[in-house]
Amino acid sequence: MKKFVNNHQLASLFPRDFIWGAATASYQIEGATHEDGRGTSIWDTFAATPGKVYLGHNGDVADDHYHRMPQDVELMSGLGLDAYRFSVAWPRILPQGRGEVNQPGLDFYDRLVDTLLAKGITPFATLYHWDLPQILEDAGGWTNRETAYAFADYAEIVARRLGDRVAGWITLNEPWCSAYLGYGNGAHAPGIQNRQAALDASHHLLLAHGLAVPRIRSVIAPEKQVGITLNVYPVYAEDERPETLRDVALADAFSNRWFLDPLFKGHYTENFFADMGLNAPPIQNDDLATISVPIDFLGINLYSRHLVRGSEQKPLADAVVGVSPVPEACYTDMAWEIYPTGLKDMLVRLHKDYPSIKALYVTENGAAFSDSWDGKSEVVSDPRRVTFLQEYITAAGEAIQAGAPLKGYFVWSLMDNYEWAEGYRKRFGVVFVDYTSQKRIPKESVLWYSSLIKEHHTSN
Repeated sequence: MKKFVNNHQLASLFPRDFIWGAATASYQIEGATHEDGRGTSIWDTFAATPGKVYLGHNGDVADDHYHRMPQDVELMSGLGLDAYRFSVAWPRILPQGRGEVNQPGLDFYDRLVDTLLAKGITPFATLYHWDLPQILEDAGGWTNRETAYAFADYAEIVARRLGDRVAGWITLNEPWCSAYLGYGNGAHAPGIQNRQAALDASHHLLLAHGLAVPRIRSVIAPEKQVGITLNVYPVYAEDERPETLRDVALADAFSNRWFLDPLFKGHYTENFFADMGLNAPPIQNDDLATISVPIDFLGINLYSRHLVRGSEQKPLADAVVGVSPVPEACYTDMAWEIYPTGLKDMLVRLHKDYPSIKALYVTENGAAFSDSWDGKSEVVSDPRRVTFLQEYITAAGEAIQAGAPLKGYFVWSLMDNYEWAEGYRKRFGVVFVDYTSQKRIPKESVLWYSSLIKEHHTSN
């Protein structure tokens, strides 16, 4: 990949109206889990379960964003961000999952949106970033079809309050993770290990999206946009053996097409359920028509790739994602290979294979490294993240040049935060957070990112 030695060259790859942002998620940053009427989420329960999260860490305080929101928005403004992607905590809005609305919860996001707009920052709202109300999980969670209808009700409530001001609406964040990590292998909340449950949950998550889109559109301003965010992985073959090519197709179906095909083609991937060794989920008449409702954009979260070597015996699709190690490659602290070309390849592939996608956003891209602060420096050094961002953003620009309809890029994450089952030991932020003092210290990466944004603004 061509390396752009200065920001002017890099900025020139992006159109004038390209959006530069940063992303976070409610449970990972807000804290205040027991304040102002918020209900319990599945992540509160999961984190309190011994052995589920590193050292028993939880989101009770996190980055204390609930109380420090004005200062955090001021930080974003100082960095020159065009947009901020946040998520709404369902239990703050509907502590019982359905029914009576908790007004203080809505008021918080109302203040957040107004504070962003006052600073010239465009709000993008994600309605579900994994913090399902525990009371709904007690009734079956995403394996229960009723949860999809509850989500559509919740989506309309939030959209009715914020829909005149939020520019981009994302129904679900990474439903693959909600389904498989939550119900399949149990690595995430609610911690269930049942692969059939994961398949059933995935269908109800997709149904929730499809039901919510028209409900959101019915109450937001006409020019506002609605989409969904998927985590995707470009899949490559390590060799050309027939079994490798077969397993590449299985891995792609499991990692990507499981959700892409029903959303944009109106059907599940052929033989997918059989290849998984499972029964089809409980699909009802018109479900797939509901799921494939036209949307305005697709957000993608991309961090790495899968490099597949075929096995001699046909594996189940979910066994293939154990990827081959690459000895010469660089890896992040999450043991994810750094492979920026994968971002370009995936953006171009989505444009080619799913022509109904009107616009693409990179809604998450970033890296965890072992950053440290000496307690006095005004900037935290993170040269590996600087290089990571330079290379991945270059790949995004090259995808635009190749025809991909990419409209924006959101770095993950604005600041260090609660990294789910990894607790606080993995730092993805471009801003360092000292969890003892809650002090925010910019990293070299965010200063570079800010300078790129400024260059893009001034050169266009």
